[in-house]
Amino acid sequence: MSKEKNSVAANQVRVPPRLPPPIVLPESTSPEDAIAKKQARERKDAQVRGVTSIQEMRAAIKRVGRDVPAISEVPRMGRLDAAAFRTLAKKGSPFLITGVVNRWPLCALTPQTLRERFSHVPVRARVGDYINTAFAPDRAMQDMTMLEYLELVATGSEDLPPYLGNLELRELNSMCHWPAYFDKMGPPRFWLGPAGTVTPLHCDYDDNIFAQIWGSKRIFLSPPHHDEFLYPSEANAILFGSPFNPEAPDFEKFPLARQATMIECIVNPGDLLYVPAGWYHYVRSLTFSLSSNRWARAMPFALSGDPSLQRAK
Repeated sequence: MSKEKNSVAANQVRVPPRLPPPIVLPESTSPEDAIAKKQARERKDAQVRGVTSIQEMRAAIKRVGRDVPAISEVPRMGRLDAAAFRTLAKKGSPFLITGVVNRWPLCALTPQTLRERFSHVPVRARVGDYINTAFAPDRAMQDMTMLEYLELVATGSEDLPPYLGNLELRELNSMCHWPAYFDKMGPPRFWLGPAGTVTPLHCDYDDNIFAQIWGSKRIFLSPPHHDEFLYPSEANAILFGSPFNPEAPDFEKFPLARQATMIECIVNPGDLLYVPAGWYHYVRSLTFSLSSNRWARAMPFALSGDPSLQRAK
């Protein structure tokens, strides 16, 4: 073969497409702007939830949490209707429900379905060290398609696998039938990734139902008033993160964490976990896993509609 033909053949060799560079989310332009934005968001969050203020709601959740009976494991029960769920949720402790999620059409599909039917769906992956930057405004993210994500994790080249977390995937939600446990719910969010993906310890000040669709996850839970032992930092008014790792506790660095209760729970396919507002939780995928959750957008059940917290209409 001539040199010219060799050159043409070489030019025709396909080079695998490279993923776009990570997206770095920008910080606020000034401290003043950040404060104004934070205050505006807190006012909106309080209005949406029908409470006088988010700070007062957080304080009430911690106060009520001190009176919730201690548990050593998360109780598991069968299907609950809305009335039974709410009665139980008002007690302020987490619990697992079976017999609900496994009826969803999405549970009957397989991970291969993602390649066959949803390869084109745009997703945004958490990449790099997303554990230590989980609640930072400048954590690294990367846009790609579902197929590109699946191929990326299949290589297994990263110590911490890229994670699709907190995504609103409407294509998948059309195959979910959420129970009407909350009068007012936020949109469903999806969490997809192989074994080893992690959501670090944090708490949301909204009631939460968490559906395990494929695979299994290990979850550690700690009650709201134990935040005094967990070195929390505020990401926003309803989200606080903790640097403590319950899987590899460093009590020299975080000595107060010895006093924090940690309840370990394994969620399996078909499980629905109720996480009350303010409860800290840490999540690790034990296998390739698909989960989804929804947060309430109302006063938490544990506060039982406290009139002192209700916003005037």
